[in-house]
Amino acid sequence: MQKSFHYRQKLKKLMAKADITSLEELSKITGVPQLQLIRLTKGLMAKMQVETVLKLSRALNITLDDFIDLFSAKPAANQNNEIKSLKQEYQRLEKQLEFQKEDLEKQFQKNSIQTLESWLLQWPAAATAAKNNPQLSAAKLLPLVKPIEKLLALWGVEPIGSVGAELAYDPQYHQLMEGKANPGDLVKIRYLGYLYRGDLLYRAKVSLVKKF
Repeated sequence: MQKSFHYRQKLKKLMAKADITSLEELSKITGVPQLQLIRLTKGLMAKMQVETVLKLSRALNITLDDFIDLFSAKPAANQNNEIKSLKQEYQRLEKQLEFQKEDLEKQFQKNSIQTLESWLLQWPAAATAAKNNPQLSAAKLLPLVKPIEKLLALWGVEPIGSVGAELAYDPQYHQLMEGKANPGDLVKIRYLGYLYRGDLLYRAKVSLVKKF
């Protein structure tokens, strides 16, 4: 009974530091069933899965090693062996996640390069031609930008308006380049803004349309 109280007090202190008020709230944040949290307060952490312990340590802003040391039942030799196994399993899982992260990053880069393939192959030649021939129409270079626009669309990057468009001023999405404007005033887009998956990335730069 005294041991359970000891572990409950440790957990309460960590929860207080993390602004978590109850076991129910901790369970919702981590996805760890309350029954598992009760087992933790009884000194049975060594019986828990490493993924569960990792979720709790992250939610409570404490390193996994410190969490394990804090909730370990020290005396029994077999308990210490279980704790050692838990740490080893965490190290194995950490390495596995690191490899997965590297693989995902490589796959992401590979997919991006494939999307940009036509631009990578044609842009250097087009840029050289433009340098050697200043009379070359810029309009001929515009199709080469399409792969970049496609890649941004795949990433969820969306433009706010279009250059030259006149529309009602919205300070949430528009940045006035000079002067003052009220919401609803007519403005013209000078530089595009962007949204990333619905969230504001950059506001579009606009100028006030003068009334005559």
